[in-house]
Amino acid sequence: MRDFKATPEPSGGKPRKAKLPIFVIQKHHASRLHYDFRLEMEGVLKSWAVPKGPSYDPTVKRLAMMTEDHPYDYAAFEGVIPAGNYGAGNVIIWDNGEWEFIEPGDDPVKALKSGKLTFRLYGKKMFGEWALVKIHGRSPKGNEWLLLKHRDQYANAKVDVTAVAPLSVVSNLSVEEIGGENVWISNRKATRGRGAPTLASRLAAQQGVGPASTVRSTKKPAKARAVAARSRAVSSPKRSSRAESPRPARPTRRRRLR
Repeated sequence: MRDFKATPEPSGGKPRKAKLPIFVIQKHHASRLHYDFRLEMEGVLKSWAVPKGPSYDPTVKRLAMMTEDHPYDYAAFEGVIPAGNYGAGNVIIWDNGEWEFIEPGDDPVKALKSGKLTFRLYGKKMFGEWALVKIHGRSPKGNEWLLLKHRDQYANAKVDVTAVAPLSVVSNLSVEEIGGENVWISNRKATRGRGAPTLASRLAAQQGVGPASTVRSTKKPAKARAVAARSRAVSSPKRSSRAESPRPARPTRRRRLR
């Protein structure tokens, strides 16, 4: 891979600035596996959930659902979001680096509001020119975008980058292997109606990570068990593992006639 710090940009491109904003792509195994694509902008991380991940094939347009802004510190998070929190699941840093705004105009915030953002990525897996284009009029929420690769020297229709490079760029672990040493407690509760256990909830139950309320126990307290036992003893006859033989009937005493 080319080192952008040591190699000049191709002719026609904008010169690289000394310090650029960061980007991060986090592979997130929540209720479904997806990739969270985040760009530093206005002091936060503008975020999109990309179900199938990025593609280097310029003919492939990947759906990207814009989500809420995330704090800047979240860019360094790799670990577990415990059950009961929004986005509960395992998270790895699939790629990270810097990004450079290209067009339209000279202000990325205005470009984002206009519904189109073209940029250049300097990552470990993501290189070259990419674009986010908003889909107008299809979703009531207005949060549907497309992530696509521009035709440049890095475009490649034959390589699936998510398949050939599935591991974390930080720990070299897969999303299934990541442990619960780092835990992120969200300021939002889990979405109602999604009660299916996630990979994170199983891990939290095994290791006891996160707040106590996230790991539910099916064992009754001792006092409740004692009350239930007494109730069963009163309502049910005593049982034995052996069948008892019937006792012989006593003979009836006759009264003498006087």
